[in-house]
Amino acid sequence: MRYAIVDIETTGISYMHGKITEVAILIHDGHRIVDEYATLINPEQKIPYRITQLTGINNKMVEDAPKFYEVAAKIVRITEDCVFVAHNVSFDYNFIRQEFRSLGYDYQREKLCTVKLSRKLIPYKRSYSLANLCRDLHIENLHPHRALGDVKATAKLFEMLLAIEPNPGGLPLQGLNSSLSPDYIRSLPEKPGVYYFLDENQNIIYIGKSKNIRSRVVAHLTNCTTKRALEMKNKLFSVDFEFTGNELVALLLESHEIHKHKPLFNRAQRRTLFNYGLYHKMDDKGYLRLSIRKIDDEHLSTPLTTFDSFVSAKNYLFAICDEFQLCQKLCGLDETKNSCFLYKLHECRGACIGEENPADYNDRVQKVIDRFAYARPDFLIIEKGRTEDECAVIRVENNRYLGFGFTSKEVNGFDPFSYYSDCVKAYPENKYVHSIIRSYLDKNPKAVVLKAE
Repeated sequence: MRYAIVDIETTGISYMHGKITEVAILIHDGHRIVDEYATLINPEQKIPYRITQLTGINNKMVEDAPKFYEVAAKIVRITEDCVFVAHNVSFDYNFIRQEFRSLGYDYQREKLCTVKLSRKLIPYKRSYSLANLCRDLHIENLHPHRALGDVKATAKLFEMLLAIEPNPGGLPLQGLNSSLSPDYIRSLPEKPGVYYFLDENQNIIYIGKSKNIRSRVVAHLTNCTTKRALEMKNKLFSVDFEFTGNELVALLLESHEIHKHKPLFNRAQRRTLFNYGLYHKMDDKGYLRLSIRKIDDEHLSTPLTTFDSFVSAKNYLFAICDEFQLCQKLCGLDETKNSCFLYKLHECRGACIGEENPADYNDRVQKVIDRFAYARPDFLIIEKGRTEDECAVIRVENNRYLGFGFTSKEVNGFDPFSYYSDCVKAYPENKYVHSIIRSYLDKNPKAVVLKAE
């Protein structure tokens, strides 16, 4: 196993906006350092003064340094077939991936984090920052906050960790008792999307979604905690996938594909996931009734919202009855043949025995129904696309989900709502979609939403 130990300096902490100012890479064969590369990088943007104070790298120093595209090929070659190692690896890896992404190249390496490895192999430290570990472990760092100084310190730390665990990070891809080889697993993308597990006859046995397809597949292969997990792993022959660019489209596509294909192991999963829905209908006396139903019944309409258990659904409906003074009998919570229990306590207005006018009662039920409607009946959600130049579009019309699609970010003078709507591919609404979109909007109040005029 070869390791590329990496450290970078940057113009900021966000890989979406910052740029690399220095990179240092040490190639380690598991015994010693066998190659080295380090250079300043012209970030093609100003280095903030606070960053210069921290690193000592100023605009003058990088003025004549190579730009990233000039050293990109070298970085690809020197790190080829290596595990990408860094202290807080996500920071360095995401910056380098973003630099390559801007050049149209998909840079992918297996990752290993010396922070996580240190926590596992050297427990009970008060801090796992590189500076504090160097102090505690007597590792000399002559040039902290510079790429070459920090990468040499990280290499010494890594060698100490290798002495404790000679094969760090090897387990996720080795000895998985799976027909998928380590090389096959490494070839899977680290992108958001929907993945399909196929058996040897190319039947779909499981469908899932993830922000990182490769990591999620590895998580499945290392899961030996249940009989179902082992059975699925034994049937797995290959993996297919579809990029979505963002988690919302992944959720919507996953929901559609599971509903369409009904894979063996998803059916088992759905027994414990969002099994119950809140429904409404008009009875023969003109009263709007709310009820909790299992959503396995294909003949039921789309629920107002969904729940992962009957208990949570029932508790929610009790709370709704209390808040809006609804009749528990009409909501299926009281099975009495006469007036409900709350009527006797003067907390129900008598809809259960026909005393309350249906129109008055229905006004309050409608307020509950309206709570689950979108703020506007017609709108588009604009999300990240599968590439930098693309966006994803999710369409809702008359409070119903119509589908999603992908198109260029550039509107080119067209009306934005019409332009983005044209790319939407029709997908049928199912019993989970409303909850998916509502949950997304609740969690992302700053989401880009275009509303119809």
